Amino acid sequence: MNNNDIHPIMKELIKVTREMPMPIITEISIKTNKDAYKILIATMLSLRTKDSTTKDASERLFGRAFTPEGMLKLSASEISELIYPVGFYRVKALNILETSQILIDQFNGRVPDEIDELLKLKGVGRKTANLVVTEAYDKDGICVDTHVHRISNRFGYVNTKTADDTEFALRAKLPKEYWRVYNDVLVIYGQNRCKPISPKCHECTITDYCDFYKTNNYK
Repeated sequence: MNNNDIHPIMKELIKVTREMPMPIITEISIKTNKDAYKILIATMLSLRTKDSTTKDASERLFGRAFTPEGMLKLSASEISELIYPVGFYRVKALNILETSQILIDQFNGRVPDEIDELLKLKGVGRKTANLVVTEAYDKDGICVDTHVHRISNRFGYVNTKTADDTEFALRAKLPKEYWRVYNDVLVIYGQNRCKPISPKCHECTITDYCDFYKTNNYK
């Protein structure tokens, strides 16, 4: 793939994904008027969990607590019950409590807006940190989840082995105009069309730019 091809790819993906369901964290960001704490906690819940499950779990949890102070009034078992069946729900319940305590002790109850500071929180990796700074604070970041990692490599835009490698490769070459939208667009496309198994190449409108399609003639 020619590096310059990212412009027509992004133009087309931005257009076609407008008609597809938005990712749950984007939906929560809009509905909560960019509430950083809710975005952070919902993103923690979303790891290895389907969007529909994350949505229901978030609504149950935020119905009981939606600030660090309020969350600490709940026990780990109460949080576990509220967020079940998200993946690793017991571990996430403990992480939510520890993160809420760190926010109070070290950040005056406020979710930090810098990636390095967010990485100090329990259960927060680079994916979560990037998503929080982009969704809650409208700052530049590149959130790389399994969809972004997979599709970026399928296009041939990067050649990486891990999500973190993909993030840094994208930081080096992706035009900044796309940083904040790249995750949303590729997540939506990955959930609906460019799936891990049996991607819908016959419905894809960017196959002319895709190394995966050209190499495999995958129809």
